[in-house]
Amino acid sequence: MNSSKHTELANHAWSVADLLRGDYKQSDYGKVILPFTVLRRLECVLEPTREKVAELAAQYEDSGIDPDRFLRRASGHSFYNRSDLTLKKIAGDPGSAAKNLQVYVGAFSDNAQGVLDRFEFAQQIKRLDSSGLLYKVIGKFTDLDLRPKIVPNHNMGYIFEELIRRFAEQSNETAGEHFTPREVIQLMVRLLVAPDGDGLQLPGTVRTVLDPACGTGGMLSAMDDLITELNPDATVEVYGQELNPESWAICRSDLMIKGQNPENIAFGNSFSDDGHARKSFDYMLANPPFGVEWKKVKEEVEHEHKSLGEAGRFGAGLPRINDGSLLFLQHMISKMKPVDVNGGGGSRLAIVFNGSPLFTGAAGSGESEIRRWILENDWLEGIVALPDQLFYNTGISTYFWILTNRKSPDHKGKVVLLDARDQWQKMRKSLGDKRKELGKDHIATVVKLYGEALAAAGDAEHPLHGKVKVFWNEDFGYQRITVERPLKLRFEVTEETLAALEASKVIQKLPQASVMFDAFESMEVRSWATKQEAWLALKDAVVAAGSTWPTGAPFNKALRDAIGVRDPEGEVQLVKGQPEPDSELRDYENVPLGEDVEEYLKREVHPHVPDAWIDHGKAKVGYEIPFTRHFYVYEPPRPLAEIDAELKALEAEIQGLLGEVTE
Repeated sequence: MNSSKHTELANHAWSVADLLRGDYKQSDYGKVILPFTVLRRLECVLEPTREKVAELAAQYEDSGIDPDRFLRRASGHSFYNRSDLTLKKIAGDPGSAAKNLQVYVGAFSDNAQGVLDRFEFAQQIKRLDSSGLLYKVIGKFTDLDLRPKIVPNHNMGYIFEELIRRFAEQSNETAGEHFTPREVIQLMVRLLVAPDGDGLQLPGTVRTVLDPACGTGGMLSAMDDLITELNPDATVEVYGQELNPESWAICRSDLMIKGQNPENIAFGNSFSDDGHARKSFDYMLANPPFGVEWKKVKEEVEHEHKSLGEAGRFGAGLPRINDGSLLFLQHMISKMKPVDVNGGGGSRLAIVFNGSPLFTGAAGSGESEIRRWILENDWLEGIVALPDQLFYNTGISTYFWILTNRKSPDHKGKVVLLDARDQWQKMRKSLGDKRKELGKDHIATVVKLYGEALAAAGDAEHPLHGKVKVFWNEDFGYQRITVERPLKLRFEVTEETLAALEASKVIQKLPQASVMFDAFESMEVRSWATKQEAWLALKDAVVAAGSTWPTGAPFNKALRDAIGVRDPEGEVQLVKGQPEPDSELRDYENVPLGEDVEEYLKREVHPHVPDAWIDHGKAKVGYEIPFTRHFYVYEPPRPLAEIDAELKALEAEIQGLLGEVTE
């Protein structure tokens, strides 16, 4: 089926909006159109065996036997409908449409009813009936031909996605929260599966796949299609979890129609209510929402982090509250299969991120600690930079992270960075923020380059040598060192320093404060190079005024803070015989992991500030992946003569246009 055909079918379904206008707000159109589309699809799928199932159901009606297993077998699917009603029959009796539709929906198997319940379908039936619209809406959908031979499952996914996109636009939601562009998924699954191509073709192959933010199930469907394309006899079991009820319902209905187990799609938040706890999977992939906060599940996540530590999912660290992307990644890593002693088992996973998880967070932060955990465990296989304007809900740059706990020997300890930002073609028509798409040739090029990344990176003659780089895990690590410089002061009594002294709460509490201020103001010499000289002179002045000199550390600190003035040529202040660091001159340096920090200090810092030192007690190890920096290519500015010539040409053009206007 071509794209125009599924657009035509989506238009037909959405044309129901014309009936709803006035009785429904635009933002509520999808609440009617989406469940009716699902219902019509289920009906069309069951059509060939409808009468057979209805007859069998009638036979078991008063038998006291649960016929569920027999009805599933008779329908040829994991769901069925016991009624002899159809949408067409229901539409033909407007007066009983609501009652008959409720009976019809109630005759579906429990799993199919569960899907429609998530749409709150019963409420929509009542609302449409009270508005006199129910039989009209049903009539519209009876004309929608969604039989599998006309609309294969793959294309049905496109129709659902188009409807969801329109629903999201009408309700000011983000369409990209529900689904990912199909060509992006195609690239993702091929990168994920490519190294396992030969192994997947073995007889009796069984693979499990998880998407913890599965939306309408597009990624799960693509993985199923690709593995069965490589091995038609392979068994693929797909699992997912979704928070949005409409997307969850569509994903479950898709699995039911395909003969997969819809119970594998859990409903709820993957962080607070893991629907697949204690399970592990061969493949995992996800496109979690970008920059979405996890405040709603903060209590549960922090509890698991603190109480379970590394035995839980979030032991490595917690990212900042406004972006839960790295929580999804930790959740997925926790479900990797262990590698056995022979190198078998293990898992591969891919996730879509924006640029933030690459570098957000300084050394010691939650994000940096998560990156450190991943790299030090040698799980990160590669990162692929994608073109911008590729997704429906954002025009920013995005990246695939590909991880595995069973790297090939030549990849061990290494990370591949692949720049695919120029692999795109312009769309004929934009969809939201999506203005670019990946063509089949682009997908093939990226998959091929990723597969031969080590060779391409090491061969300067390779045509795409500049698009791929290979690094050791340690190359992304650094030591965050604190560089201190001594506090240097001269001491003086001026209007400013006296004002600072008078404002000090420690000084204000002294009974002799006023006498001390008068004594200081009457001094002839008011500037000293050293603290000792200053204290002797000040003490003598106070004693001469008939008062006593205060003692104690708080007083001495307050006095120094007030009359001490920073001076590059001043006296170095000491604490227990060691130079006191000046907080205003404190600096931080990132030193590559493995490099001697003292040697770095001598080479990079001492030529400029020879009295600097490192506070080793504050050193931290951090990890970041500065992807863009590694692929930066310097472009020299245009010659001034060229710019000047262009400006003169523009001036001449403007003068000519002005001349035409004034004639």
